[in-house]
Amino acid sequence: MDKKQPKVWLVVGNKLGDNAQVERIAKALQWPYEWKTIHFKSRYDKGKPRFKPSLYHVDLSRTDALSPPWPELVITVGRRPAMVAAWIKEQSGGDTKIVLLGRPKRYWVPYDLVLAPAQYELPRHPKAFSFGLPLMYPPQAKIDEAAKRWEKRFSSLSHPLVAVLIGGVTRPYRLDRKVLRDVIEKSRALAGTGTLYVCTSRRTPAEVSQALAEINDPAVRVFRWGVDEDNPYFALLGLADAFVVTGDSVSMMVEVARLQKPLAIYPLPVRFPFWHRLGTRLSKGLLYRSPASSVTGRLGRALLATGMIGYLRDLERIHRWLYERGAAIPLGQGDIFKVPQGELADDLPKVVKRIKGLFEE
Repeated sequence: MDKKQPKVWLVVGNKLGDNAQVERIAKALQWPYEWKTIHFKSRYDKGKPRFKPSLYHVDLSRTDALSPPWPELVITVGRRPAMVAAWIKEQSGGDTKIVLLGRPKRYWVPYDLVLAPAQYELPRHPKAFSFGLPLMYPPQAKIDEAAKRWEKRFSSLSHPLVAVLIGGVTRPYRLDRKVLRDVIEKSRALAGTGTLYVCTSRRTPAEVSQALAEINDPAVRVFRWGVDEDNPYFALLGLADAFVVTGDSVSMMVEVARLQKPLAIYPLPVRFPFWHRLGTRLSKGLLYRSPASSVTGRLGRALLATGMIGYLRDLERIHRWLYERGAAIPLGQGDIFKVPQGELADDLPKVVKRIKGLFEE
């Protein structure tokens, strides 16, 4: 095979936002690629398997075939698919190159390149490439089609129409009835006499979804993912006047910001603030500030190998990135209806260049 046209496998799980980013990279490379969708054993759908090059967590009866000839390149994202990618590399005798989107788990050895958008803080490493916003992009065709279908229904609602997009629980943040009440109250304050349209997502806790069902207010419309039919999400992306997004949902924040829509972010509170701060300081001291050869550096890598500490994900880095560029404001601070000016940079060309460099080397 011509080395300029490597065979590529996209090794992915069931997270649509992650998969969309991987697909954008593959299409931009313009190399032949094949999807390898991995399904996991039920106990690992949410449970985290110990990271190693292996298929022990995979439901092979539902997973796409993983057999030679092995690809020259695997692009993957997430802990569970990355374990499969590392296994593929072992089967190829080390010939397959792996590009990981996100942060590495435990060690860097399997990877040839780690792509880290702004929410991931990685130490200096020759395999690391850090950039700005994640590579997801709003699907304009879906938005236009949904906007046409929903335009009449939305026309009867009082404006401004404010979409409130609710994410879900992710460590170390908290999302419960109390947090939801605060989100709704602050969103109502900025909407004035307008309408709130609240949408939950796949990760939204059941207690939050139930709390929304109990709201009896004609100025608040609700869509609950997995319960209600006819999801208005894409229609809202096209027609809403402003957006409030909980700060855990990177994909929803990025899609709204890319559309240059007025966006307010509600940062979720940290569940255990003291322990979170302590863990962050410990990780930074051992993994980021200490030379690898030092005593503290070696201790940090030993703790990393056991899973006691890890490379940091800081969602507030995304928030700050958007605030600094005028693409969003914190909820309750500033004029939410001020339309952002200027298109946000897309780092996809830089990412593609870096991947192609693996084969030029």
